[in-house]
Amino acid sequence: MTASAAHLQALLAPLVAETGSDLEDVSVSKAGKRSVVRVLVDRDGGIDLDDVAEVSRLVSDALDELDAQDPKALGPSYTLEVSSPGVDRPLTAPRHWRRNTGRLVLATLADGTSATGRVAAADEQSLTLDLDGSARTLRYDEVVRGVVQIEFTRRDQEASDQEASDQEDTA
Repeated sequence: MTASAAHLQALLAPLVAETGSDLEDVSVSKAGKRSVVRVLVDRDGGIDLDDVAEVSRLVSDALDELDAQDPKALGPSYTLEVSSPGVDRPLTAPRHWRRNTGRLVLATLADGTSATGRVAAADEQSLTLDLDGSARTLRYDEVVRGVVQIEFTRRDQEASDQEASDQEDTA
């Protein structure tokens, strides 16, 4: 196997961009005699199964062409896995923060502290967290790491459920 993840990233990024998605990561690993090529894609508004299928076709065609040109690039056989990043993916780029507007996140800061709040806004220079009604704007160089927090019931959903319950009580 001679194809590195960086080489595949350069090959596949423009193809994935044609679909309106971003290539988040490419990894290549060995699984017995096979190679496993894992491709993570995302886009604003999220990615669905149709998007994954479209990307899979393009990526598969490109890898088949690479394999025809250099049979040693991916080894004797390979498996392609295309998916979206999981919720546990760290937020490292401005687009990651933007795509998680409204979600609860834990931001680890460069000064050693942390902040937990909802992403209220994000642009190319900074993000704003809603910390229980108080807004805090952070430049990306102030944030070491961000992680979406799992919520089984969001506060705004609880309020909506309570309003519905109150309306039923008065009817």
